[in-house]
Amino acid sequence: MAGKDKLIVGLRFSKVGRVYHFTANGVKGLVVGDFAVVETSRGWQLGEVVQLVPLSELSGEGAPRKPIDRRATPQDLLLRQSWQKKENDVVKTAKSKAAELGYDGIKIVASEYSFDGSSLTILFNTEGEEKVDLRSIRKALQRSFSPARVDMRQIGPRDVAKYLEGMGACGLEKRCCSKFLMEFNSISIRMAKEQGISLTPTEITGMCGRLRCCLNYEYKQYSIARKGLPKRNKKVITPDGEGKVIDVLALKGTVVVYIPEIGRREFTKDEIQVKPPENQQPRDGKKKSNNR
Repeated sequence: MAGKDKLIVGLRFSKVGRVYHFTANGVKGLVVGDFAVVETSRGWQLGEVVQLVPLSELSGEGAPRKPIDRRATPQDLLLRQSWQKKENDVVKTAKSKAAELGYDGIKIVASEYSFDGSSLTILFNTEGEEKVDLRSIRKALQRSFSPARVDMRQIGPRDVAKYLEGMGACGLEKRCCSKFLMEFNSISIRMAKEQGISLTPTEITGMCGRLRCCLNYEYKQYSIARKGLPKRNKKVITPDGEGKVIDVLALKGTVVVYIPEIGRREFTKDEIQVKPPENQQPRDGKKKSNNR
């Protein structure tokens, strides 16, 4: 039972990185926003605390997790800052090497040194779907930034937007991806249709050129609210006569029906009945016979 009460700390080491979980061990009093030092497969890293969760709430709770070494000290933060100051120069050099070696298809986005400077990750994006042979540029960059171990990591358009930040298409000062999203969910056109959002590309496309992440925020609520409501263009029988559904107001639990003799009227799902097609057969699949 004691293990289920153990606190697990979620750390993120880079702006576009995933969240990794560690045991708090003897480090007490950590809160979201603090920084901690841990040992990883890439060496010593300094990560930001973004989650504090009980072990029992995580999937695979029996899996062993590395402990946090210590809360970051002011000296640790200064060391990290000293490496961060070098990252802009790394990007400039990487862009220059890419152009020199003819890598026109890749875009250098950013670079990240590990906490102790032993590892350097260069983030890039490609326009096409073809796999790019990076051996030449990796060797050139390794020579430039030795003794740090250089690794090149490809990121997608959403990650590029997250890293570059900037104003959102909705007008928020900071995009959702840069402000609070920790991972990207799958987004589809169906989500926009379910919520009655215009399918005009400018209305549903984010700054990254992909479908907006916010289409997922209320999709579940709309899906639940639409259950039991007829779709658009369905013929229905209402207290005021027969008509056709021209709009669905899911969150209100109503539909707008056009009745030829009257015009537009709004009804709840309990006030209407879907009219079956004239050629619909009985449920047993047998046609009705006039023979008695």
